[in-house]
Amino acid sequence: MKYLRGILKKLTPVVVLLMWQLPSVVAQSDSSKISVSKKATVKSKKSTVLYGEASFYSNKFHGRLTANGEIFSQYKMTAACNALPLGTWIRVTNLKNGKIIVVKTNDRLHPKTRRLVDLTRTAAQKLGFISRGLTRVKVEVLGKKPLQK
Repeated sequence: MKYLRGILKKLTPVVVLLMWQLPSVVAQSDSSKISVSKKATVKSKKSTVLYGEASFYSNKFHGRLTANGEIFSQYKMTAACNALPLGTWIRVTNLKNGKIIVVKTNDRLHPKTRRLVDLTRTAAQKLGFISRGLTRVKVEVLGKKPLQK
């Protein structure tokens, strides 16, 4: 009995952590809202649109590996996002000033974060929220293929 209690005691935090990280996305009909996290929502019709909060990377991550194996650079137009697959191209709109950029998701956020995306410093400068640190954004999924110019 003591052996069984010991195993349960060790497994309880792991089970709780796994349950915490289960996606809270519940698919419904085409024009309905889907909840992604406490602060982000999805409106799906033909393309996926997410609303949430954006931030930008700290300089300490410059030169480190991202989740897809690329080396992170503050000068690239990339983003970290937990709600979308790696390699997805997205259009990010700053809802405070209307500025728009296109970036590729190549990294993940910390599992407990409530933010929708973290952008590189270059991307954040183009959206105009470096001085604030955070901003409300709309993220539109463009697909897996790079944009044709």
